[in-house]
Amino acid sequence: MGQRILVAGIVALEMTYRIDAFPLQYDPVRYPFFSLGSSVSGGAYNVARALSTLGDEVRCATLLGRDAAGGLVRQTFVQEGLSPDFALESLTDTPHALILYDREGRRQIHIDLKDIQEQAYPEEQFVQALQGCTLAAVGNANFCRPLIRLAREAGVPIATDVQTVSHLEDPYNQEFMRAADILFMSHERLPVAPTEWVHQVRERYGNGIIVVGLGEEGALLSVRGEPAPHHVPALRGLPVVSTVGAGDALFSCFLHAYAQSREPLQALRRAVAFAAFKIGTAAGASGFLTEAELEQLVQDSGGARP
Repeated sequence: MGQRILVAGIVALEMTYRIDAFPLQYDPVRYPFFSLGSSVSGGAYNVARALSTLGDEVRCATLLGRDAAGGLVRQTFVQEGLSPDFALESLTDTPHALILYDREGRRQIHIDLKDIQEQAYPEEQFVQALQGCTLAAVGNANFCRPLIRLAREAGVPIATDVQTVSHLEDPYNQEFMRAADILFMSHERLPVAPTEWVHQVRERYGNGIIVVGLGEEGALLSVRGEPAPHHVPALRGLPVVSTVGAGDALFSCFLHAYAQSREPLQALRRAVAFAAFKIGTAAGASGFLTEAELEQLVQDSGGARP
């Protein structure tokens, strides 16, 4: 049975464009038939939709623009069975993202946040959204900073994904790193080996669970009280179209599985499989398996073995 989970963070209108290779060769005009797509995405939406597909009840606290894009986002929420009640149209313009990806699955993300980093989310509405939630997945947007305290005061555990970090005392992310009961991040810019990094993070912040996404190498898990981290290898053999949204998929599926089982290693094995299937699609919020489909994939791959 699914959990009620609150997701807070950025939702954007996303355009994807498949290119031949990086760097992109200059041409004054190109006609890349069936190579461009547009959809609703952004970290909060990707996580919310993944959790909803897996069977959880999701509330998504975000800020949208009073523009056509914002209306499209709210319409998409309704179509996908997500409540738009906490998606507030308080911006002039909705954030936009452009993602280039090549035939090898590599991606380059360009995101225009508009003025969302200077805005605030109403605290009373966030407190309302927290009611009955067993977990708060809080993104690292500026408007989420005051919301950390509200989740703490409500006794709701906090999970956050700070994505690419390169400093233990990262001035932008350290507030989120300190607050997280469950902390996710990418290996892409780490200054040391991932095993050493999780040791340093644990010594500095003491999070209950730390996960480092390792891309094609899988993921690394550190659990408080356990002497060494666990490496979960990537699931091989599935098609790769674009790696955009892979980290969001890993994060969301882990939260779903861990909320049910309280077994972090088994949860991460399922999350690695979920993310491996997701990257067979181009858009950040596409390619999500249902729980039944995920269980079948895990069984077929042997990924649930202890």
